[in-house]
Amino acid sequence: MRIKFMLTALTVTLGLFTACSQQNNAPYQDITVAEFKKKMADPNVVILDVRTPQETSRGKIQGAVELDFNRPDFAAKAQELDKSKTYLVYCAVGGRSAGACSVMSGKGFKQLYNLKSGYSGWKNAE
Repeated sequence: MRIKFMLTALTVTLGLFTACSQQNNAPYQDITVAEFKKKMADPNVVILDVRTPQETSRGKIQGAVELDFNRPDFAAKAQELDKSKTYLVYCAVGGRSAGACSVMSGKGFKQLYNLKSGYSGWKNAE
């Protein structure tokens, strides 16, 4: 019985360790509007709007660079960006920007932050 308890405890501990280590190696981090605004003050930051031109024509975050995630050349265009910068990425509600962060991570970008509520969350916070 004692061995079974020890094995269970070891399994739980290893499971927690594995889960924590996977979170720390995530290719990007989801952040709130408040965290996004705070990070915008960093001079090494690029704000990346991955919505369509039609969407950005209705408004965008000041200073954002537009790079439509739906374009077939998104990955190639992203590859041209400076990998030493920190990227704050957003779309309408957070889905496409999460996809963009994943693609960019695969291209070697290290500092990626996804606005989890997207531009709609940004507008609602104003």
